[in-house]
Amino acid sequence: MTQDTYHYGVIARAIALIDAADTPLTLDGLAAEMHMSPAHFQRVFSQWVGVSPKRYQQYLAMGHAKTLLRDKFTTLATADAVGLSGSGRLHDMFLTWEAMSPGDFAKGGAGLTIFWGWFESPFGATLFMGTDKGICGLAFAEDQGSEAAMTDLANRWPKATYVEDPMRLRPWVNAALGTKGTHDPAPLYLIGAPFQIKVWEALLQVPTGHVTTYSEIAQTIGSPKAVRAVGTAVGRNPVSWLIPCHRALRKSGDLGGYHWGLERKRAMLAWETARSEAASPAA
Repeated sequence: MTQDTYHYGVIARAIALIDAADTPLTLDGLAAEMHMSPAHFQRVFSQWVGVSPKRYQQYLAMGHAKTLLRDKFTTLATADAVGLSGSGRLHDMFLTWEAMSPGDFAKGGAGLTIFWGWFESPFGATLFMGTDKGICGLAFAEDQGSEAAMTDLANRWPKATYVEDPMRLRPWVNAALGTKGTHDPAPLYLIGAPFQIKVWEALLQVPTGHVTTYSEIAQTIGSPKAVRAVGTAVGRNPVSWLIPCHRALRKSGDLGGYHWGLERKRAMLAWETARSEAASPAA
C-alpha cells in the first residue's frame, strides 16, 4: 500500500465518523478511532490537505457546499474573459483536451484501442484509461471494487479493444496528478455525445476551489431549460475529477448526485478547498 492510499484510507474513515457525529469530533477522539497518536494523525491530515483536522471538519460540514456556492460561485459566462476556458482552466493539473467526433462516438468505440492501468491517487486506487490521443477514462475502486470500476468504464465504449498498458499511460497520469518533476501536459480525449461534450467543456471552466450549478451550466451552453439533461451529462462524465463534475451543485447548494458517491464528492470539494487555501498567499 502506498502512502497516498494509506492517507486516503484514513480520510475516508474519518469522513464516515464525522458524518455520523452530531457534534464536531476532537483531535484526540479522531486519532484514537484511527489507532494513531494525535500528533501522527494531525501530521497525516496536514500532509493530505494542508490544514488541520479541525479546519478540515469545517470543510466537510454539510453547509460547506452552500458556503462555496455563496462565496466561490463561478459565473461561467464570464470565465472566458478571465482566461478560465479550455486548456487554460486546468493549468494547475497540466491538462489539455480535444474531443472525439460525433461520428466516431456513434460507433461505440469500434476501431478504437483503449489502454488501461491502475494508479494511486489522493482518492485511492484509480483506474485510468487512454487512447493514443490522451486520457479518456477515470474510475475509483475504493468503494465498489476494481472489477466494477473496470466494467463501468468499458461498458461506455463496448466495441473498443482494451489493452492493459500502465507504462504507456504513466507520463500522462503523472502530469494529471501533478507529480513532482513532470513538465509536459497531460492530454484528455473526451469521448461523448455532442451535448455531453458541451457540458464537460463548461465544467473545464470551473477553477479549483470554486463551484457552479447545473442551471448555470445549462445557461452557459445555450440550453437554459435543459437542467435535467445537464445533470445526466455531468453524471456521465468519464474522466471524473480531472473534468471536475464534483464542482457542480444544485441551485440550493445541496451536493446533488455524484457517480462515485456523495462521500467522495464532499471529500474532493474539501480537499480542493483546503489545498487552495493552503496555497494562497494569505493562508
